[in-house]
Amino acid sequence: MRRVLPSLCITLQSHSARLINSSAVTCKTHYAATKPSSDFKKRSRSKPVSFTEPDDAKKGEEKEEAPRIELHKSRGQHILTNPRVLKSIVDKAGVRETDTVLEIGPGTGNLTLELLQAARRVIAVEIDPRMIEAVHKRVQGTEMAQRLELVRGDILRTDLPSFDICVANIPYQISSPLIFKLLSTMPKFRNATLMLQKEFGRRLVAKPGDSLFNRLAVNVDLLASAKLLMDVSKRDFTPCPKVDSSVVRIEPRAWPPPVDLSEWNRFTLMCFTRKNKTLGAIFRQKKTVFCLMKKAELWHEKQKLKGSHDNLEKIVSDLSLLGELDDDTTDTEDIDVESDRDNEKFVCFKEKIVNILKSGGYEDKRSSKLSVKEFLRLISLFNKEGIHFS
Repeated sequence: MRRVLPSLCITLQSHSARLINSSAVTCKTHYAATKPSSDFKKRSRSKPVSFTEPDDAKKGEEKEEAPRIELHKSRGQHILTNPRVLKSIVDKAGVRETDTVLEIGPGTGNLTLELLQAARRVIAVEIDPRMIEAVHKRVQGTEMAQRLELVRGDILRTDLPSFDICVANIPYQISSPLIFKLLSTMPKFRNATLMLQKEFGRRLVAKPGDSLFNRLAVNVDLLASAKLLMDVSKRDFTPCPKVDSSVVRIEPRAWPPPVDLSEWNRFTLMCFTRKNKTLGAIFRQKKTVFCLMKKAELWHEKQKLKGSHDNLEKIVSDLSLLGELDDDTTDTEDIDVESDRDNEKFVCFKEKIVNILKSGGYEDKRSSKLSVKEFLRLISLFNKEGIHFS
């Protein structure tokens, strides 16, 4: 008996060890089967997101199955789904019962339905035909269908209709050109409430002296006032974007600015080449002086030859070539103007620029600290001395 028991104990221990090892292998295999591989992650990231919207327009009725829509992040297709945020945007926009609202990029119609409950009429411009169909289905058979106009097209290439206010969750990649297209609209609208990328929104409303103050803020401030209304978490969108958003309201100024916009655009581009440098340092650079000197010569020639169509065409062509210099925001010391610098004419023109800056008190000032009013005064001083930027 004493000999059998040890043998039996050894057998039981061996059997238990096999069971434990078997369980460990089973658990490890199950974990490996459920854990996604790196290849799977890559494939899932590359595919568009499938997204389904409920047909909220048919409340109380039997709802048809909503179409499945593939949303592409690369095209800026992020649908705002938080009902509280949607209602807050409409409230902050100040929509009136008599308003015609322009909505840009309605997506699947979440914001559109909120706008239709508050406004008399909504004009929604959308480039994706699938989205147009989705919005149409959500209002089909309701009284809202009579007050909604769906326009298929690229908003940057579409003639804007007359409207009272604009409320939109716009693709981030077209934010800047779209804002300036809206501000060029005539007759003037009351305001535009736009969902923008958070950093872009902060730059848009930045004031002189802020670290984010930039040329965009100056150009917008010339034409309108901009105010930050609220921030929106990225978790309120489907699919979730990489960054949070901000809602900004833009109100066009009643009167047009007292400056040629083409010239203003090139002037601010030059001033913000290095926004933290002094204007004296910027306007002393060889390339800047050379560019302004040639523009001054062409401008005076243009005044003399106003009656000649052929000569005007040549001047415009020359100005477009010089425009390439305006778009260069890199160092301006790479142009070879040795012969011009030694030339008395070049030296005199440079002194003329410096004297303008000194007389106006701008030589030691920086673009990052100047208001629109101060920029308008400076460009006026240049123009009075025959120096133009377009």
